[in-house]
Amino acid sequence: MDAIDRLKYEKELLAKGYRYIAGVDEVGRGPLAGPVTVCAVIMPLNQEDIIEGVNDSKKLSARRREQLCPLIMSKAIACKVVSLPHDYIDEVNILNATKEAMRRALKSLEVKPDIAIIDAVKLDADCEVFPLIKGDLLSYSVGCASIVAKVTRDALMDEYALEYPQYGFDKNKGYGTKVHIDALKEYGATPIHRRSFITRII
Repeated sequence: MDAIDRLKYEKELLAKGYRYIAGVDEVGRGPLAGPVTVCAVIMPLNQEDIIEGVNDSKKLSARRREQLCPLIMSKAIACKVVSLPHDYIDEVNILNATKEAMRRALKSLEVKPDIAIIDAVKLDADCEVFPLIKGDLLSYSVGCASIVAKVTRDALMDEYALEYPQYGFDKNKGYGTKVHIDALKEYGATPIHRRSFITRII
């Protein structure tokens, strides 16, 4: 499935009279450390502006994501990334933190969307919402958001890897790999660990 094939839902919404369609996706719901990061993006949907290679970020190599991300951001009509930190996640839980990041990202877009396609999350927001299971795979707009969110969060975790080198954040991005869990047991939690996620580990 190429980028053009992922426009099915956008085309259906355009045909219903929606003009500005936002794609929204999150990265980082599962890690033991670091923030949850959300991107909301409104892309031009005319054929000449479609970026080939856009896909669910998990299906792309890091190199390909890093190539696509600046293209997406340069073509976007509006784009906003919001990261909410570990302590906020501990306070309200990961689902609520994810939804709040989505709301903030949508509200902060420079152009107000008429509707947002969101990957499998039901959300009360300032605009109409269209939840789509596997949205990052099936929707071009959500795929674009997925890539920008992933590249942004990965870069942040690479920075944390320099500060806390024992945990392998540059490779695991905060997920619970053996290296990460072994480091937790030996060195304890860092300031960026989600305490509610690691209570059974340390």
